[in-house]
Amino acid sequence: MIFFLLPKPVWIYVFGHELTHALWTWLFGGQVKKMKVASSGGHVVISKTNFVIALAPYFFPIYAAIVIGVFALGNLVWNWHGYLVWFHLCVGAAYAFHVTLTLHTLRTQQSDVTSQGWLFSAVVIFLGNVCVLLLGIPLLTARVGLLDSLGWWAESTGMILHWLQRVI
Repeated sequence: MIFFLLPKPVWIYVFGHELTHALWTWLFGGQVKKMKVASSGGHVVISKTNFVIALAPYFFPIYAAIVIGVFALGNLVWNWHGYLVWFHLCVGAAYAFHVTLTLHTLRTQQSDVTSQGWLFSAVVIFLGNVCVLLLGIPLLTARVGLLDSLGWWAESTGMILHWLQRVI
């Protein structure tokens, strides 16, 4: 409801989008030469690219990652364990921001997506978001193990594939 009722902070989203391109460029050993951010859009000039760098802003929730990093550092230095409920609230809000504004942005023509092809981009974006959830939720909650989560995913995927086999 917040997404529909309040103005959309597009500049903040665009900044995170371009920052994600920059971060993944650095992770792949490239250089960032220039970055421009405005409410109407932005771009980053980088020395190398690939499909991960191009599509990372659509599956990597940078603001949620920043919240996690800040809390991890704060917990290490000041023992913030008592503030865990606020941490979960902030991570949830940051992830909701990522999902809602990414879906909002994907309704327009995005050069990142068209340069990689719509079908390929859709698959990478979907699977990237699934991986973020499969890895992120067990690590954040500590109630479900990572192997349990991946096992449930594999089991459910197998059930869907068997159902499709019967239908087809």
